Amino acid sequence: METISLKLDENMLKNVDNKLKKHNYSTRTEFIRDAIRDKLEGLTRDELINRFMTTKFKPKKGKGKPDWEQVREQASKELAKEMGWKAK
Repeated sequence: METISLKLDENMLKNVDNKLKKHNYSTRTEFIRDAIRDKLEGLTRDELINRFMTTKFKPKKGKGKPDWEQVREQASKELAKEMGWKAK
């Protein structure tokens, strides 16, 4: 495991400290690692949804505009199942 240095302004650091206590993190490092994991998972999920939308979704002819919110929700569910993620 590599060590990195990270600079945060005082307000952000106070916010991190408050959240780690509230959510039972034992260290700042543990909290920051978890935050990075969440961000990476979210980016991956968004990339997969975009890929799904461009490769698998084709609107039916004559049906008007698709309900994109419904399409996005369905795509999220299918990708979560495919990836073994828990649905939120």
